[in-house]
Amino acid sequence: MQWTKQSEQTVYGNRWFTVNLADVELPDGRHLDHFLIRMRPVAVATVVNDANEVLLLWRHRFITDSWGWELAAGVVEDGEDIAYAAAREMEEETGWRPGPLRHLMSVEPSNGLTDARHHIYWSDEGTYIGDPEDAFESDRREWVPLKLVPDMVARGEVPAANMAAALLLLHHLRLGQDAR
Repeated sequence: MQWTKQSEQTVYGNRWFTVNLADVELPDGRHLDHFLIRMRPVAVATVVNDANEVLLLWRHRFITDSWGWELAAGVVEDGEDIAYAAAREMEEETGWRPGPLRHLMSVEPSNGLTDARHHIYWSDEGTYIGDPEDAFESDRREWVPLKLVPDMVARGEVPAANMAAALLLLHHLRLGQDAR
């Protein structure tokens, strides 16, 4: 069954997102008002080193008042290449410049409410260039063994679903049979 958007109007907007109200027709012909958030794409990046450690940020999210491990991430600027944005965000937030990035996955973290798409990249090499420009975004940055990821996710130490999915996929790709 497909819902059909009949119209949509902006209720609030800024440079990061808009809150819109849509008139949606249900398959049975009824209509309902549905709020939605339109967002800029998000670019995410990390490095997995030769020791199978992944570069993570330990940070607080005031909205949920929670601490957790995350990958470097941020919005893609107008006209910016997504992979370039991922590398830029990683450098700004960690002080590490990734080597050639590979696309890991793209996810829609809350597609019942927003059109946000998060594009996650990774590299198996990186160069430390100095203290992060955006050090205020995290309490610390650490190389964490990939073998610890499933237990970290299970304990709720990686609360963001997109980050948990990416880390579990990296765990699978890098450790595969070795993880068992």
